[in-house]
Amino acid sequence: MIILPGMRKAVLGAFVLGLLLKFFIFDLMIAEGNSMYPSIRPGSILVISRLVYGFRLPWMKNYIVRWNAPKEGEIVVFYTPSGGLAVKRCVEITGRYFMALGDNGPQSFDSRSYGAVPADHIIGRVLGVK
Repeated sequence: MIILPGMRKAVLGAFVLGLLLKFFIFDLMIAEGNSMYPSIRPGSILVISRLVYGFRLPWMKNYIVRWNAPKEGEIVVFYTPSGGLAVKRCVEITGRYFMALGDNGPQSFDSRSYGAVPADHIIGRVLGVK
């Protein structure tokens, strides 16, 4: 394949734009496990908004600016206390969030096991499931 000099800039620009979108605005994840079944089936592709609650750099734990908070019942993606990623419905408890209410309660490892999750551990809201 021959790449012309002008195309290099376009390809590099598209690559950089894709990375910026993934790290700062939208992300895609593949669901694992049955804790949110039947709303989210294993293998489903989740579209996540990273900017819905605020702005943070991908390598930072805390938000630089927060402009919104999760609302009760929203499905969010967050870091668990062990550092893994999880998807659950949330309920606010005075600035911390109880991540229970997995749609498949008996199969759900959630805040009933590890406690409330700080707001800064919430990555974003699930916008769509495919």
